[in-house]
This record gives sequence, C-alpha cells and structure tokens, in this order.
Amino acid sequence: MNQFIAVVFPDEKKAYEGWRALKELHVEGGLTVYSIGLIRRDDAGFLLREAQTEGPVGTAGGTLLGVLAGLLGGPITGVLATVGGTFLGALRDLFNMGVSEEFLQSVAGELSPGKAAVVAEVEEEWVSPLDARMESLDGNVIREWRYDFIDDTIQKRIDKRKAELAQRRAEHAAARAEKAEAMKHEVSNAEHKLRAAADAAGERMKRYSEETEAKIQALQDQAKKASADAKLRIDARIAEIRADQKQRLAKLEQARKLAQEALRP
Repeated sequence: MNQFIAVVFPDEKKAYEGWRALKELHVEGGLTVYSIGLIRRDDAGFLLREAQTEGPVGTAGGTLLGVLAGLLGGPITGVLATVGGTFLGALRDLFNMGVSEEFLQSVAGELSPGKAAVVAEVEEEWVSPLDARMESLDGNVIREWRYDFIDDTIQKRIDKRKAELAQRRAEHAAARAEKAEAMKHEVSNAEHKLRAAADAAGERMKRYSEETEAKIQALQDQAKKASADAKLRIDARIAEIRADQKQRLAKLEQARKLAQEALRP
C-alpha cells in the first residue's frame, strides 16, 4: 500500500535514529522507501535538515515537504523549487494525490517547536513493523494512504468538455445564418478546452509512467539485497504496481481517445 508517512519525534537526535530505522526496514524488505526527508521546527518556523526526493519517484515527497514548510511558516521557496512548483500549486497537487487537510493539520499540530519529523513516501504491506520500530524510538506515526484523484478528475473533465462541444455544435447547426457565424467562436472555444483536456490526459500518462517505472526500479534494487522471503514480497509489490499501472493507463488512454474522436469534424 502506497502511503505518505510523517513520524514525529521529541527532538532531532531521535528523528535521525528514526531515519536510520526506516532505512533498515527498507533493507530488510519490510517496506519500501521511495523518498524521505527530515524536518525540524523551532520558534522561527520550519527547517529542512535533509531530504532524498530526487527524480520522478521523489516528486511527491518533495511536494509534501514544501507544503508542510508553508503550513509551518518556513522557507518554502527553496523546497518547492526542487519540484518546480508554488505553494498553492503544490497544495493542489497534494490534494490530487489524495492527501487530506486533516493529515496536513495533524502533522503541523504534532510538530511543535523543538520537535522533528521524518517524512516519507513508502510502500507497506503491514503497518505493525514500522509502528513498533518507531514507537521504540518515541516516534508517533501519522499516515495518509496515497490515492491519485487526478486520473478521475481528468476523465470527468474530458466528459464535461465533450458534452459542451456537442452542445455548441448542435446549437451552431440549428442557428440561423445571421447567428451561425458568431457561434463559430463558441464552438472553437469548446474544441480548444476539450483538446487541452486530452493533452492533460496524455501528459498525465507520461508522468505516471515515469513515476511508476522509477518506483519499480527502486523495488528491483531493493530486491537485489533482500533475503529470499523479502524478495518474494517485493516481487509481489512489483506485480501489484504493474497491474495497477496497466489499468490506470488504459482508462486514461480511453478517455484521451474518446476526446480525440469527439474533436473530429
């Protein structure tokens, strides 16, 4: 299960112990760490102490760190520059990834001045190994299951734009000669919006494929160093991700194809 986690510790020293413990769980195969960062809060606000959020697989984690920085009143510019975003844009992206306001507020509320947190995107089979390890280090685990709403949003937008274009074309066809010319602009505008929605589906497919392939590569690298039992569990995660990828790409491709068909004269 793909999740965002924030483990809040009483101080930075404990947080670094939690960082190392999380990496140990990754090596053991109990979970997979895709991206990770360590943040601390003092009286002045948010401080990013360390982060591993590079490449397609780290974009979501970097975005989460940037948004937390903004909520905690810290220097968000440098963090969000790594993912090419703004605070409002990053917040929108997080909500599209399934991150709730409740999760963000819980982390911000727990991370009082003096405390530190390890923030990561992980793939977990069971929550018990992580919970037990972090509890032994005085860490409080806050989870958010990652579910990308953006795929559904794109599909709904395409359906809406298709309906709008059909309506505009029907109105244009039924209009009297003196109004038909003026209505060409409305038809053209509807076509433009549908084309933009279709392009968004194509771009989403590309970005999702890049992220998925990066995650699979991370899992394969993890499996090379894992025990036989852990390797079996990692291989099962890869198969599950592949199946999900196939299903989601098929839905996006179908939506894009239908949009392109609707754009034909």
